[in-house]
Amino acid sequence: MGHTCNSIIINAPYEKVFDISNDITRWTELFGTEYKKAEVVKKEANKITFRLTDEEDKSWQSWRLLFKDKYFAYAEREEPKFPFVYMKIIWLYTPVPGGVEISWIQHFQMDPKAKFSDSQVEGFINEGSQHNLKIFKEIIEKEAGK
Repeated sequence: MGHTCNSIIINAPYEKVFDISNDITRWTELFGTEYKKAEVVKKEANKITFRLTDEEDKSWQSWRLLFKDKYFAYAEREEPKFPFVYMKIIWLYTPVPGGVEISWIQHFQMDPKAKFSDSQVEGFINEGSQHNLKIFKEIIEKEAGK
């Protein structure tokens, strides 16, 4: 199985960091060129079901639980799961001197029929996450006036 953990400190109030980072409709902006479309399918209490489409027109549905009062969000890829057997994601928000540390933890297993192995995908995810976290930081800090 694959596992990644990437973090960055964002110099902004927690409310702003949490709210902007979990605004699915803004993920086309926050994730750079990773997603061409980010659509909310359904909202129920703290659960958001959403659909992402990448630059290659591949789409999948996921769901996300928001625990703003507990400083984290939990998500899973739903359908189609391929190229994964499973993909579980936790975003942790930790108040620290200088702002909020946001950590993205991804725990997954690649389908044996997939083109890439767990370790190869770990590399892709780490590289992409570090790049995307910098975009999150830049956008959120700008909106917070930092």
